Amino acid sequence: MAAKINGVFELDDHSFDFTAIAFGRIGGQNIGAKLSDDTKKTLSDLDYNIDEVIDEGKAKMEELKGKADDIEKDLEKKLRKNK
Repeated sequence: MAAKINGVFELDDHSFDFTAIAFGRIGGQNIGAKLSDDTKKTLSDLDYNIDEVIDEGKAKMEELKGKADDIEKDLEKKLRKNK
């Protein structure tokens, strides 16, 4: 299973669009992120390291996935308890 993720991230006072593909249940370590050529050029013009920006974005998505998993587990426990 794969999920396509479209979103916006912010660096300092700038906003950038991104697209990511998460493979597996809802991602985890198998996340591929892509930035448009325009976004890459703007990041480069602002002296950002594009690979570091992508790596940090992937790490944030993995962190959010972990939080979502925890919420899902808590919800499942509550639902089982109420049956």
